Amino acid sequence: MTALLQTLYTYSQITPEGIIDRYPNSYNHFVLPFVIGISFIIVYLLIGLIRILYHLTAEERKRLFFSLFTPKTALKNIKDIFCDCLLHTKIWKRKPLLGYMHSAIAFGWFMLIVLGHIEVALFAPRHLDSVADGALYYPIFYRFFIWMSPEHETLRGSLFFFLMDFFLLYVLSGIALAMYKRVRSIALGMRHTTKPSLADRVALYCLWAIFPLRLLAEGFTADLSGGSFLTKPLNMLFRNFFGNELNFLPTWWLYSICLGLFFLAMPFSRYMHILTEPLLIVMRNAGLKVRKPRKGFAEAEIYACSSCGLCLDACPMNTQKKNLKYSSVYFIRFLRRHNEKKINEIADKCLMCGKCYALCPVGVNSPDIRRAQRETLNHKLSFDFTPMDNFRLKENSEEGAEVMYFAGCMSHLTPKIIKSVTSVLESAGKKFIFADREGGICCGRPMLLAGRTEAAKELISKNKKMIMESGCKILLLSCPICYKVFKDDYDLKGIRILHYTQYLNELIEKGELKVAKGSGSMVYHDPCELGRGCGVYEEPRNVLRTIGELKKAEKERDESICCGGSLGSLTLDNKDRGKIAESSINNLTAENPQSIVTACPLCYRSFREKSPIPVKDFAEVVCENIKSN
Repeated sequence: MTALLQTLYTYSQITPEGIIDRYPNSYNHFVLPFVIGISFIIVYLLIGLIRILYHLTAEERKRLFFSLFTPKTALKNIKDIFCDCLLHTKIWKRKPLLGYMHSAIAFGWFMLIVLGHIEVALFAPRHLDSVADGALYYPIFYRFFIWMSPEHETLRGSLFFFLMDFFLLYVLSGIALAMYKRVRSIALGMRHTTKPSLADRVALYCLWAIFPLRLLAEGFTADLSGGSFLTKPLNMLFRNFFGNELNFLPTWWLYSICLGLFFLAMPFSRYMHILTEPLLIVMRNAGLKVRKPRKGFAEAEIYACSSCGLCLDACPMNTQKKNLKYSSVYFIRFLRRHNEKKINEIADKCLMCGKCYALCPVGVNSPDIRRAQRETLNHKLSFDFTPMDNFRLKENSEEGAEVMYFAGCMSHLTPKIIKSVTSVLESAGKKFIFADREGGICCGRPMLLAGRTEAAKELISKNKKMIMESGCKILLLSCPICYKVFKDDYDLKGIRILHYTQYLNELIEKGELKVAKGSGSMVYHDPCELGRGCGVYEEPRNVLRTIGELKKAEKERDESICCGGSLGSLTLDNKDRGKIAESSINNLTAENPQSIVTACPLCYRSFREKSPIPVKDFAEVVCENIKSN
């Protein structure tokens, strides 16, 4: 320490002219903290990459490798990395001020690095050689090592000075917003933020200090290395206060130390996402999926989580502060830390509504990771299903029928839905086979959500055989839970899989089903599995607009709030579910509609128990407004 202080003191007494004479374009010890930090993070990244690739299957590694050389996928990788990692367009669209903060830091820092390397290449080409001045080094701290030369005084040199100052100011504006966010996050559109760990705090404070220190360091040396509208006035200010013999070396030491500490803390902090998110994008675009909760693709997702806290605001369980600990951000954090007790405690609580995934700026599919974790715990369902072995469709029932209606378990708990669907089909003159008229057939989705993958596969195989042998061309579902699993896991070649909102929309557009325009107003609730899960948003709204006045919910489509009745949570109690339902109803009634319409039997049941206004099923509304011939 004494030697270090002596070195700092010695260098601090050197005048600018003395430095140019004694140390022109040469190595200085202040770079060591940065070199140590960057070397550590590079080694850590290489080890982590090897570990992730090792846990991929041979087929996954092959798919990943070939995707890198597929032009379409390669272009998508570049676009996604640029938009998601640097510009943060997903955040911009929802929360502009927060988006500006993230893009200012990420894109601004990126541009400083790129422009700095271009400056070295243009104005210090000899430093790109293997050996310079008898030592291997690269002047990464350009403004310290490269002093003013005739090339700097050209228009090209001045342009680079301006751009470097501009992007430094851009980053500093983002840092200022980040500091303000820690004090008042609501101003940037966030009601909840995550609790930072020790490593998070170290990395955060270093990040806050890096760019102000860079401004000071470059300001102290702007008369030697050049500057522009930001650093030159600062240099003049320093000279007015401290005289011409500026003691600038300590600022460069502090700048390097903060960079080094940031890189050393990064792997253990939320900021690891800066380096791992591009890997996640490449793997995701290659078509890789979660197989294990902490290996392969899942590990890339875990380390790409930025712990930004946006999922806290998105989670429907945030209606009660005590339930925030069950949210995705903390589940991911516990997985990363291998905290088995906490992982097992919260793995079952999630409603699996998918809102955290839909709104995640990084695209971390935490529901899939949670499902994989549940599979390792080998959970059992709290209800049984009837095997298909003894089930047979009635011979020649509805001969020539092209439609098979599969109501599903939840629809059988709300007979009004089944009655409405069958009435509409009959009114449209459609022949159909009722696959589960007697009940007892499960689609398999609840078992998949519970992690009982093998049992679900067995059931899916039996259901698939029955459906394929029916001769029908359309499989019609009234339950979004069934709809998603049939689309994702059944592979019913030659059979169209339609939710009843889609099918009834088609019938109305073709004129095969005629509905009358009513005078009432309604609001439509997007069920989680149908909206976020399958992207069905427009068809139900098209139909409801032909029937009555359709009002908007405060949050809808991919931001729609779960009803609380989801089968995704295995252990959430009825009281907590009721609170979530009330929150969703408050969201839906923002414009004072006369009724709530939903297209899910679970949502229908959940809302009816809490809603102050009538709750209707989608098919029920259509059935009530069919024109009589």
